[in-house]
Amino acid sequence: MKKALSVVVTAAMMTTLMAGCGDSNGDAQSAPAADGAAAGTESAAASDAGAASDAGAADGTTFKIGGIGPTTGDAAIYGTAVMNAAQIAVDEINAAGGINGYQVEFKFEDDQSDAEKSVNAYNSLKDWGMQMLMGTVTTTPCVAVADMTAADGMFQLTPSASSTDVIVNDNVFQACFTDPNQGTASAQYIAENGLATKVAVIYDSSSVYSSGIEATFVEEAANQGIEIVAEEAFTADSKTDFSTQLQKAQSAGAELVFLPIYYTEASIILTQADGMGYEPTFFGVDGMDGILGVENFNTELAEGVMLLTPFAADADDEATQAFVSKYQELYGDVPNQFAADAYDAIYIIKAAAEQAGVTPDMSAADLGAALSGAMTSISVDGLTGEGMTWQATGEVSKAPKAVVIKDGAYAAM
Repeated sequence: MKKALSVVVTAAMMTTLMAGCGDSNGDAQSAPAADGAAAGTESAAASDAGAASDAGAADGTTFKIGGIGPTTGDAAIYGTAVMNAAQIAVDEINAAGGINGYQVEFKFEDDQSDAEKSVNAYNSLKDWGMQMLMGTVTTTPCVAVADMTAADGMFQLTPSASSTDVIVNDNVFQACFTDPNQGTASAQYIAENGLATKVAVIYDSSSVYSSGIEATFVEEAANQGIEIVAEEAFTADSKTDFSTQLQKAQSAGAELVFLPIYYTEASIILTQADGMGYEPTFFGVDGMDGILGVENFNTELAEGVMLLTPFAADADDEATQAFVSKYQELYGDVPNQFAADAYDAIYIIKAAAEQAGVTPDMSAADLGAALSGAMTSISVDGLTGEGMTWQATGEVSKAPKAVVIKDGAYAAM
């Protein structure tokens, strides 16, 4: 069995670090400063993220990384953040000499968080010459595309599709927590910090993402001495009126309402809870990251909302602040957790590629086998975790964090 040295890629964007390209022997590497790569990043921001040249498709002179996610539709906040942050990372890597001495091209396709559109996007990227995939962003499309990448032997790393159904094949890995881990960690965090002893859960039973988190949360809550006083479901066909679920939670005396759901539905729940005078603590997971950007939502209602996430934009470490500054400069917005996971995902691909010593003239299948083999041998320091490692199952190991919405922004807890 191959015995590989650990590769540590430090995704801290510190201008004092020299830009350099690690070698295939697994020596420690450092990513260049976000501010130090301004010229390349500015150039990419001025053009569409998917406008990369096709020049390297035939002669294998560049690595071609594709990305898929929603840049239009209800989940556009997620996909747009992933696309933007990945482009920043690609430009930094290119400015520092590329991967194994080769430049990287990146092209992103919109799938509107729809499985069929995601498969079409995958085929379009294959026609472009994609050799590895950073995506997809949401779970159901990712499951569909994962079947395609498995058949092709293509390496796939999703920044944010968290269901364990995503990683059933050996070629697919996650940069984000799995759904079971989110549910378990949320229950543990609530108990360890004494946030509540009586908890209600409102979840989407038609969503693999939501129901997966809910199941492990309820299981771990019992281990933590948390009483689940109401367990209320809704479906994709009934996600505009949550008065019944909220009334049951209120009547049962729930001090905290756990919301393993996406931000659009969460914003409706907060609005309706306010209308009925119900003021519990609300606690969510990564799908709620984006609630402050919901159109026509009174963000004052989100004050005090907590959510489990691996990234807080107001963290004071140099890596986070450099990334946030660059993202704001280019896109005029504060990056969310999806952006941070995507940024890390590109550097994770770099670490695996350099560990495996791959070159862009290899077939997608050969690249996939090499990168998949290298993933269990690397350790990555990124925005969303230090010393991140991967199991052969595709699951990432990193410590969970929580943030609270304070004064209209996410604040580290």
